[in-house]
Amino acid sequence: MMAAITAARRGSRVLLLEKQDRPGAKLRASGGGRCNLANTLSNDRFISHFGREGKFMIPALQAFDRVALVEFFAGIGVACSAADGYRIFPATHRSDTVVSALETEMQRLAVELLCNQTVKQINHNDGAIMGVSTYSKSFSASKVIIASGGPGYPSLGADASGYDLAAMLGHQINELFPAMLPLKTRETWVRKCRADTVGKVEMRINLPEAKKLQAKGDLIFTENGIRGPVVLDFAREITPLLKKHREVPLLVNLTQGMNEEQIRERLKKAFASQKTSSIADLLATFINRPLAGELCKLANIDPETAFVRLPGQQRDNLIKLLAATPLTVTGHDGFAAAMVTRGGISLKQIKPETLESRLVKGLYFCGEIVDLDGPCGGFNLQWAFSSGHLAGLLR
Repeated sequence: MMAAITAARRGSRVLLLEKQDRPGAKLRASGGGRCNLANTLSNDRFISHFGREGKFMIPALQAFDRVALVEFFAGIGVACSAADGYRIFPATHRSDTVVSALETEMQRLAVELLCNQTVKQINHNDGAIMGVSTYSKSFSASKVIIASGGPGYPSLGADASGYDLAAMLGHQINELFPAMLPLKTRETWVRKCRADTVGKVEMRINLPEAKKLQAKGDLIFTENGIRGPVVLDFAREITPLLKKHREVPLLVNLTQGMNEEQIRERLKKAFASQKTSSIADLLATFINRPLAGELCKLANIDPETAFVRLPGQQRDNLIKLLAATPLTVTGHDGFAAAMVTRGGISLKQIKPETLESRLVKGLYFCGEIVDLDGPCGGFNLQWAFSSGHLAGLLR
């Protein structure tokens, strides 16, 4: 929709072919229906969250950054704000507001919208675009933008058809992995700790090739694993490793980043004021009680044992466990639960200055379909809008 609006504002006659019965299904579902459009990070810091490939985004963000995005939405009647100073939402906190405004602007610009259309091929001749064909009709065009996204959330109509169209034209599709989704663990004790969110968790991967990978954020235990912002962010690193190793060991600090010495001091202070308390009671002064009990059991300690009676070695073992609790990721629910796709059309075959294909003149890409993905917090939507704008310039 952003690409269509940008192209139409520049005087192009635009046809938007939508596979579903209406546009914006995934946009409506984003942010739990609240639509976290972007965030307030500087462009440099924003780019850093996309890893080493993030520099590909520089031209798109220079042309249309978060400031331009907020101004754009204000211009079509959607006020935005960042109440927490970081995440940018529509003032209504309703994604329907965003989608409706985009639809209205397309109508104003006379963008032709055809829904329930499946493109079966992109027509080209001698390395240049000629148009597209659906299963019922062909359309002539000298410029085509593929903005079909990834296969995450097939229940909303998402699929991998855009990759197939690009591949038919010779583009390399880097392997697709589900990202931003809950993970399953081998450990079953997690189901007993579902009552509370564990804040400011630090998580790292305990594999030699991934020692430097880590994430921070809130964690939620589930019936069969883990979820929450830190998991959604880190899943993009874990799912490729899971395919390679079948299991991915994690080490999780559940004490808001305290190291072993800080945990030891915290326990001493708690003990000074509660000398007759059990070890679980003391732990419950800085982690929730169900989790305290389960970690005691993992350390082979009776949670009701008085702290003063706990042998030194067991105290040391418990402190080490608190600083680095092991969890083993064994699986996930695949693209059915994935909010984002990792992988996609190789960036090497796309011009970052225009998002035009290096292989086929007049063919452009934007959004999730390219091999670029970021964490939670407005990163992927900002990229969708910025890249849609740049592609829509049709330069």
